[in-house]
Amino acid sequence: MANRYLSGNNIDKDPFVEFEKWYGKRLKSAATNPGAFSLATSSRHGDVSVRIVLLKDFDRGGFVFFTNYNSKKGKQLSENNRAAMLFYWPELNRQVRVEGRVSKLTSEESEKYFSSRPRESRIGAWASEQSSEIAGRQELLDSFHRYREKFKGQNVPLPPHWGGFRITPLMFEFWQEGKFRLHDRIVYTPVPDGWGVSRLAP
Repeated sequence: MANRYLSGNNIDKDPFVEFEKWYGKRLKSAATNPGAFSLATSSRHGDVSVRIVLLKDFDRGGFVFFTNYNSKKGKQLSENNRAAMLFYWPELNRQVRVEGRVSKLTSEESEKYFSSRPRESRIGAWASEQSSEIAGRQELLDSFHRYREKFKGQNVPLPPHWGGFRITPLMFEFWQEGKFRLHDRIVYTPVPDGWGVSRLAP
């Protein structure tokens, strides 16, 4: 069944509530990795990069993902704490854009998530020097085996170079496909008493 067009009568005045409704519908779909989104970052010099990462949590504080802090995105976010996110959900004919400020999670927050990961994934976080050049896949596998032996019979600790980021939104855009390319674009931006809502031409 096609989505109704978006209007003030069927969207919430709070973008976090609206996102939760849309994301809930996404989670009920048969999509693989429903939390996947495109993350765009930039260096202090304006060099832009984009890649797919996985959403691990969200609340009114923002959207959370985890990575190697020494990776390209980690370094760019350390230089420039502004980022953009894009959730594209073709099976729902919808997408959501978010722009905001980025901050690191506390080590306690990162440790809590890291300890919930499968053991092999925790070892992989130690084994991979993310974004650095390697001679071949065997080098990566050798590193994995070394760390697996190193932590054999003991807990795999949180690497000092690994943890989470939180994107605190400064803008939301909810996009829904419409007939004849007359798409709905609803934008939320901060105002003194909450969020202002406006519509953009497609």
